[in-house]
Amino acid sequence: MNPLCGRCNRVVYPTEKVNCLDKYWHKGCFSCEVCKMTLNMKNYKGFEKRPYCNAHYPKTSFTSVADTPENLRLKQQSKMQSQVLYKEEFEKNKGRGFSAVADTPEMQRIKKTQDQISNIKYHEDFEKSRMGGEGPPQHPQTPQQITTPAYQPPAASKNYHYEPEPVRQAAAAPPPSSGKRFRAVYDYTAADEDEVSFLDGDLIVDVQQIDEGWMYGRVERTGQQGMLPANYVEAI
Repeated sequence: MNPLCGRCNRVVYPTEKVNCLDKYWHKGCFSCEVCKMTLNMKNYKGFEKRPYCNAHYPKTSFTSVADTPENLRLKQQSKMQSQVLYKEEFEKNKGRGFSAVADTPEMQRIKKTQDQISNIKYHEDFEKSRMGGEGPPQHPQTPQQITTPAYQPPAASKNYHYEPEPVRQAAAAPPPSSGKRFRAVYDYTAADEDEVSFLDGDLIVDVQQIDEGWMYGRVERTGQQGMLPANYVEAI
């Protein structure tokens, strides 16, 4: 079955068929869309699957876009994506064995540990080289030359003398109590620095009356002196 013409929509026979722009044309129908000048395969120009002459070929024009904040943001985003893609391609082409590793806390810890090990190794090698330059060269010993050294007392016994601590004398017994004596009838915990604590049944000696509510005395059991409430003790 013969195809239809792209312009007149009639049947195109093989003797007058022109196959161009994905369509079939009569030789007379293959003309410019504007001036209707007959064209051939050498002087036509196609635009949107339509034939044009050189003079009437549509000129493409660009539309200016205002630099709005949204357009600027999209432009910046596109630029960043382009840079990321460029870096990825660069790293891929730089070395096939390279693989990007995420900077996770675990990787940071491993990196820090490796740095510390490298620093320790560097200092050890430095100390060995420095000590090797100062001391005399050491020669390997044969098994016959290796002997067990005799026991030597530590150097501390040569330089220091043991001095025994002076014996501390036992604390002198408190002087015999004099004055009024009271016995505690309740437990009391000191609430201030000038007060004294005691337990139920403790003897309070050398008691001096300060006012109706407070006394000054010494707890015989602990030897501590201070103020105490008068309603916590009773006279003996």
